[in-house]
Amino acid sequence: MPLVMSILVGYDYRMNGMFSGKKALVVGGTGGIGRAISMALQGEGAEVLAVGGHPLDGTTFLRVNLDSPENCAIVCSKASEADIICCVRGPFLQKEVAATSVDEWNSVVYANLTLPGILVSAALPRMIERSWGRILLMGGTRTDRIRGFRTNAAYAAAKTGLSSLTRSVAHSYASHGITCNCICPGFVDTEYLDEATKTALAAKNPDGALISATEIAEAGIFLLSHPSCNGICLPMDKGWQPSFG
Repeated sequence: MPLVMSILVGYDYRMNGMFSGKKALVVGGTGGIGRAISMALQGEGAEVLAVGGHPLDGTTFLRVNLDSPENCAIVCSKASEADIICCVRGPFLQKEVAATSVDEWNSVVYANLTLPGILVSAALPRMIERSWGRILLMGGTRTDRIRGFRTNAAYAAAKTGLSSLTRSVAHSYASHGITCNCICPGFVDTEYLDEATKTALAAKNPDGALISATEIAEAGIFLLSHPSCNGICLPMDKGWQPSFG
């Protein structure tokens, strides 16, 4: 990963139009990290369809209840038409394993692993047909490899599964001009956090500051733009190291 990050330094992300003529689907693309990625893709010339709860200037907007598997077909139909898919949404659950209910297991795993997997499967046939495709998934903090988590095991287990999915797709479909990468952000400054939470999370980072959503989006654009970047699970957490988080 240090090599990837060293390449990122000084890279020019300013509206080069590298994705002109490409269709991009950003699930969870109207707020937080997803909004930053939607705007970055739009700046690079992509025709962006953002799936989320809030309208977004300059992009096509689709409001769908993603917690309902019944609506999966709607989003899958959009994924099947996309050249680029970014699965950013991932509801967090802070609970010990013994306190996690059946419904919570089902909902957390569905939102964070099953739905991204379904969308990737829906997108691949058209990408194979066109011999070009880009997939970006969003893992959780320190879920780039297997670790134990004391208070958010269900969420972390699902997000860790995305690392396996990332490497599986990368290995299986590289010959078709398709790449699949994953970013595992740390504590990011978004509108979803209140000021007290921002202060508490910033204090956990080695430099005492939150990560900006724009930084995550810039790394995402880099991974999407280079065919040699494939199968990467990139931690972006400022080196945060929980003893057993």
